[in-house]
This record gives sequence, structure tokens and C-alpha cells, in this order.
Amino acid sequence: MSELNQLLVRRIKEGTVIDHIDPGKAFNVLKTLNITGKEGNIVTVALNVPSSKKNKKDIIKVENRFLKNSDTDKIALISPHATINIIKNYKVAEKRKIQVPDSISRIFKCTNINCISNEEIGISPTILVLDKTKIVLKCKYCARLIDINELQEI
Repeated sequence: MSELNQLLVRRIKEGTVIDHIDPGKAFNVLKTLNITGKEGNIVTVALNVPSSKKNKKDIIKVENRFLKNSDTDKIALISPHATINIIKNYKVAEKRKIQVPDSISRIFKCTNINCISNEEIGISPTILVLDKTKIVLKCKYCARLIDINELQEI
């Protein structure tokens, strides 16, 4: 068996595998999902792994944690080509293809500290996705363009 065909990380019995993450973005995904390792789950991160679809990719395996749809939306902004595999009893029980949504509400706040969505009670921050390929974001309320690297969770 060639070096390229060997498993780089072991299989998991139960949990989530986030595959095809853009190279170098795995730690951004972990931060966005608030996975620190302190939760007690085994977390495996592989960076710059050879890929047949792309030149390289990152992979994250989180044992005993199953991602919610809101988690999928978060990942979509960081790595729109990633896939999520839900693993049960060592087999893929569900495969999710990430799709960049038209907007994301109640997950990230506007970076404009004076935006009404940061000040008014009852107004939920909503980030509009203007360009799904280049990931261009804008606040629904104050129209500020938001850099993907500046996103802050509520």
C-alpha cells in the first residue's frame, strides 16, 4: 500500500467528520463551532492532507458530537466546499453537502458597534450573503460590508 493510500487518522464510532475543508481553515472551523477540546470529546485535526478532488484539504473528526444545521451554516461561510458526515457505528449515517445560505440570522453579530441590531432589544442580527462564491457579506440593517475574518458570534 502506498503512503498516499494509508489512513492518516483513525475511524470514529460515533460523531461528525467535517471533510474537504479548504486548506488552512480547520482551526477557523473549530473556533466558529466553539470546539476547544475542553468538552471531553476526542477531536482529530488533519491539515493539508492530499486530496483527489483538490490539491489539499483539512479534516476534522469530533467523536460523540453531532452538528446541528446552524453549525452547518457557520461552516458554509468559512469553507463552502466542505462536507459533513454523521457517523454512527463506524458508518456514514448521513452526508450533508454544505450550501451557503442567502442570509444568516441570530448566529453572528454586525461588526458595526453602532448598528441597531447590536443596540435594540428584539432585533436579531442578520447577515446577508451578497456573493456566495467570494463570500461577500453585508449587515441587513446598517449595510456594512463584513469581512469573513471579522465575524463574531452573538
